[in-house]
This record gives sequence, structure tokens and C-alpha cells, in this order.
Amino acid sequence: MPKRFLTSESVTEGHPDKVADRISDAILDALLQEDPNAHVACETFVTTGLVLVGGEISTTSYVDVDAVTRRVIREIGYDEPGLGFHHQDCAVISTIKEQSSDIAAAVGTAMEARDGQPHDPYDTVGAGDQGIMFGFACADTAELMPLPILLAHRLTQRLTEVRKLGALTYLRPDGKSQVTVDYENGTPLRVNTVLLAAQHAPDADQATLQRELTEAVIDPVLGRWLDDDTLVLVNSSGRFVIGGPASDTGMTGRKIIADTYGGFGSHGGGAFSGKDPTKVDRSASYMARYVAKNIVAAELAREAELQLAYAIGRAAPLAVNVNTNGTGAVPDEQLRDAVIEIFDFRPAAIIETFDLLRPIYEPFSAYGHFGRSDVAAPWEETNRVENLKRAVG
Repeated sequence: MPKRFLTSESVTEGHPDKVADRISDAILDALLQEDPNAHVACETFVTTGLVLVGGEISTTSYVDVDAVTRRVIREIGYDEPGLGFHHQDCAVISTIKEQSSDIAAAVGTAMEARDGQPHDPYDTVGAGDQGIMFGFACADTAELMPLPILLAHRLTQRLTEVRKLGALTYLRPDGKSQVTVDYENGTPLRVNTVLLAAQHAPDADQATLQRELTEAVIDPVLGRWLDDDTLVLVNSSGRFVIGGPASDTGMTGRKIIADTYGGFGSHGGGAFSGKDPTKVDRSASYMARYVAKNIVAAELAREAELQLAYAIGRAAPLAVNVNTNGTGAVPDEQLRDAVIEIFDFRPAAIIETFDLLRPIYEPFSAYGHFGRSDVAAPWEETNRVENLKRAVG
């Protein structure tokens, strides 16, 4: 492969879109804590002084949307006057309604089980929507994630950590990163360019930001990937005092590329946050990552992309496809047959495999859903490696 420059970006939990994602997932977790069978599709909109929570929820429990929302905003760091968005002063409006009875019926009784005959329990839960979902893995890193998105997330996590520890007192919650990696023959060689944007107090000057953020955030994270020719840009727009929902609206699901693989592989378009695991946008994407990661961990390919397709109300996927982009040790068709033999892609089976009816989702609302080492993610396990090796002979 020729020389290429590949780029990914990440944003902090204080970015307005991520504030919205975190509120949606926090409400989901609060519901699952009391009612594991809750059906949740919760979306959030934030702007200056306002949080609007909407969506469709069916549950036997109750969640105090106002209290959860304000707790999330406070923990993110919008707890100081003058930021234009404050956990105590913002208005919180809930327009949540009950899930459509038609959708509830389709999910509760899959089409495979509608003939009234005894069925495999995994045939009883239908997919919560139609659509296509993707999973990806590659041999760039120990986490089997593309290097640019892994580094971009680590930069925003480090930026948040430094802020919350009080190491750089002028930092505020909003922030972004972007990393461009120089690849040659499919192998990452070095970081070509790194961008870091950090919201700051009005009295912080550009020279201080450049020096201290490079020392406290960029150098510790990027380490050996930097060299003398790496272009380092800190707050390239200049002043970044107004940030978060005071500077821009935020909505659940607007950072789906940062949530997954940073532009590597494909994306089906469905958001994750605020959705319970009967929604295959979320659960099937987790399963697709699990399969792709096990393929690469088994050294059956240097990179693997899995595509799944579903119909609402049907348990079994309509299609399963494997693409190793020419890096496979065996033909993709053979690998696909092995995957279908080993993995069960029906929603109820996915939920059981990962024990998804638990309140585990809020930590994944920022810094990615894949390749995480700071939070337990069952879809990151590589416990099917030997099964795959045996299946392909």
C-alpha cells in the first residue's frame, strides 16, 4: 500500500454533543437499574441555559430526569458561574413519551415466534429497528483499534483528567483533539500532525496554553509517536473562552464516528447513546466489534470489518458479511462461514452474551465505545479466538 495520512478526532465530555450523549446514557442507566427490561430511546438537546430530553420509553420504573440531568452536568464540570451553562440554573424540559405499541409488539414477539409454537428463547426478541451495523478491528495497536482514533481519545481523556485534577486551573470542560498518522504499507510510522483545542479562562494566554498543554497532555500521550517534524497545534483558532452548550448546540448521536473507529471502516449511521440493547444500532454494533476483534486477535487477518443487517421485529439478521480488505489468511467467504457457525447474532443472544441489561452505559458516552482500557467492556473480550481457528481449519 502507498504512503497515506489518516486522521481521526475526539471531543471531551464537556463538548455540547457529548453532554447530550452523557445525559441520554445516564437516563438509560437509571432506568435499567430499576427495570432491566425497560425499552429506551432517549435523546437530548442542549443549548445556552436549556436541556430538552425527549424520546420513547416503556418501563415499570421511574427516573427523575431533572435530577439525573443536573447531576451529569455538574460532574462534567459546568458548575462555575460565567460558563453560560450551569447545572443549577439551566432549564430542564422532558418530553418523553411511551414507546410505540407497534414497535413494542414487534420487539416483544419476534416474527419467528408468532406462529404460537414453542421456539428457541433467542427467537422471541425481535430487532428494535431495521438497519445495517458494522464492527472493525485492525492490528495497529494492542487494543486492535486504529491508531489515530485511539490517540485522539487519549488526548481528550488526558485533557479532562488534567482539568479535573486541578493541574491547569484555567481549563474549562469543552475540548477537542485531532491526530493525523503517517502510514506506510499499512503500518503506522509516526504522528504527522496533532491538534488540541482546550476551552480556557479569559486570562490564559496563547503562549502558556501552547507550552503547558504540550507538556501536560500531548507529550505524555503521544510519546514515541512524536518526532521533530510533527506539527503541533494548540488552540489554532486563538481564543477559546466561550465553549460547551453556550457556544454551540449539542444533540445525542452527532459524534458517531468518534464513538466508533474514527473514520476507519464503515458506519451504518445509527447512534448508540440513550438506546437499550434491544436496539440493534447499539447491541449489534457491539457484537460486530467483538467478532472483528476476535478475527484479528486470532491472526486470521490484519484487519476485519463485519457488516450485519436487520429487519425490525425479526430476530435473525438478514445478512452477515466479512471483509478483510485483502489481509486475510483465508478467503473472506470461508471466514464468514466460520463466523456464522460460532456467533449468534440474534438480539436476545447478544444481550445474554454481554449481559447488557445492566446500567453500564454512561462511561461509554465519551471517549469511544471500543478499545477502552479504563472501563470494562465485554465486547472487547477475545475469548473466541480458538473457536475461530478451529472453524477455519
